[in-house]
Amino acid sequence: MLSILIPTYNYNVFPLVTELKNQADTLEIAYEILVQDDASDLFLNQNAEVNLLPYCSYALNHEKLGRGNNINLLNSLAKYNYVLIMEADAFPEKKTYVRDLILAINQETQVVFGGVTYDTKKPDNDKLLRWKYGQERESISIIERKKNPYHFVFTWNLLIKKQLLSKYPFPSNIKNYGYEDVVFIKQLKQNNITIEHIENKLIHLNSETSLTFIKKTENAVSTLNQLILSNKLEMSDTKIGKAFKVIHFFKLQNVVRYIFKKLAKKMINNLTSSNPSIIVLDLYKLGYFCNLRQNENTFNQ
Repeated sequence: MLSILIPTYNYNVFPLVTELKNQADTLEIAYEILVQDDASDLFLNQNAEVNLLPYCSYALNHEKLGRGNNINLLNSLAKYNYVLIMEADAFPEKKTYVRDLILAINQETQVVFGGVTYDTKKPDNDKLLRWKYGQERESISIIERKKNPYHFVFTWNLLIKKQLLSKYPFPSNIKNYGYEDVVFIKQLKQNNITIEHIENKLIHLNSETSLTFIKKTENAVSTLNQLILSNKLEMSDTKIGKAFKVIHFFKLQNVVRYIFKKLAKKMINNLTSSNPSIIVLDLYKLGYFCNLRQNENTFNQ
């Protein structure tokens, strides 16, 4: 019936596995929970306890594969027709999470996305940026999600047929953070795979510091640039790319790079403050992308 796939890295996933198992057990369905650790060095003993739970398993990669490859590996190990891609640092909003997901499955079901939410309680000031970004950009109402089903969707809290994920796997060349989900969702859209949206959210418990999130954002933008150079994505596939096309059209790349270098420290000061601006984050990402494109002779549409 259902294989729950949880890629993890340096996170204690045992509480999530326990909750999902408890919910699944009440339904008397065939299920399994597979955890694949991407060469972590933290929480190894806690996560190893997953192997003590019936229908659950935990395995540790000896070298880092990257999130997308880790999910592909999990899918190859799954034995049921539907797989549920989770995020290690997430938790069901409702005690009926698994039941509601199962009820959403019918003969036509291909992909189902349940949505994302964040704790309403503000975190400490040094962790505000990630929380605020999630609140403004990821916690989207089901009404808005249904208007643009391929845009407001993430590759976690995502139910998909195992055979579809096998046919359209995550790109194997992405081992660093960022944008593997955009490539994956683009494949589904190009092949007319229907994504159904339901109200069955996971709470994202991400507690990384603002500085960590900025660094991960820089890594993601670098990955995006490589994906564009390798023709895995086009400029028009992301907001950053679309904005860069305008800058390129008006030959403003050097101006934007100059402004970015002058203001980067001030932008980081804002992003690590007690009142970070998501607009400033957008501008920082765009400036960082323009800086990466400085030595590129080609312009991929």
